[in-house]
Amino acid sequence: MPVATRKRVVVADDSGLMRRVVSHALENEGFEVVGAAADGDEALALCQRLRPDAMTLDLAMPGLDGMGVLRALRNRTHPPATDVPVVVVSAFSPAHGARAVDALAEGAFDLVAKPAASEPLSTFVSELGDKVRAAAASHRPKLAPRTNGHAVRRRPQPPIAPSRPASRTARAVVIASSTGGPRALAELMPKLPARLGAGTLMVQHMPAGFTASLAQRLDRSSKLTIKEAAGGELLDPSVALLAPGGSHLRLVDGRKAKLSDAPAIGALRPRADLTIQDVAEAFGERTLLVVLTGMGRDGLDAARIVKKRGGRILVEAESSCTVYGMPRAIAEAGLADAILDLRDLPAAIAQEAGS
Repeated sequence: MPVATRKRVVVADDSGLMRRVVSHALENEGFEVVGAAADGDEALALCQRLRPDAMTLDLAMPGLDGMGVLRALRNRTHPPATDVPVVVVSAFSPAHGARAVDALAEGAFDLVAKPAASEPLSTFVSELGDKVRAAAASHRPKLAPRTNGHAVRRRPQPPIAPSRPASRTARAVVIASSTGGPRALAELMPKLPARLGAGTLMVQHMPAGFTASLAQRLDRSSKLTIKEAAGGELLDPSVALLAPGGSHLRLVDGRKAKLSDAPAIGALRPRADLTIQDVAEAFGERTLLVVLTGMGRDGLDAARIVKKRGGRILVEAESSCTVYGMPRAIAEAGLADAILDLRDLPAAIAQEAGS
């Protein structure tokens, strides 16, 4: 049996200490670190010369900073490096949070917060490994399971339109997303109406401290008011509440948002399953679940409850997903009422929600 080739990664950070920390973490996770850069120009040169499978990128660097690197890749000013997926590794502050969210909009694959002194390094190592692994696989041909010993290309699952007309009853909306979610939300949310169903809750997997910047960015371009949940808010058709990174978003007394610092589930806090279950139990058939791009299976368990109680489920099609993980789990379980390309989801959500 052939030995699997290790994924090759370039690490870019102006701090020598962080280059060593990130490089060591990646090597422990089975990657080959083929280059380390102290600034953006060096990072682009290494990508052009070494053609890595992925790159980790600090945003605050001298000369060409991380945002400059992302724009160069997006604008194809360095063609050999344009297909290198980037995982941003950033410290948190209000300014860094906003820049990290901007980086995701500029094409970064995902975001990992630099380890805090109070947090175990093992958490950072595991999260970094998972996200770089997904990034490295994201621009390769998607393969189906082996048939007669040979891997074959997987055909994307065709979109499936809603199976029946939407109810006129206003539904509570839950939107769940992970990897690729900030970019998907940036396309989706501005196209939704100023009043949506009975109110909207959003769960996006992001590190603590970064979701406030995401909510502010989405709010600036959307008709809905979008804000990070603080707890105590009542569901409002004109407002979408975003779960804060580091807290579970619950719904109590039928309509009131509550934040919980209960332990992470499957390394996730917020966990979409918890939010979805609360809404399904409170609203029953008046629940609309929307699952966008993301790694893993968060949302699947609660989606079963949504269906059991008569709610509706829309998922993003593989054709527009950055990572077809969360939507795929629901689609393959036969729980989706519709599988739609991202560009077709806003109209479907507005119709189903009863805006």
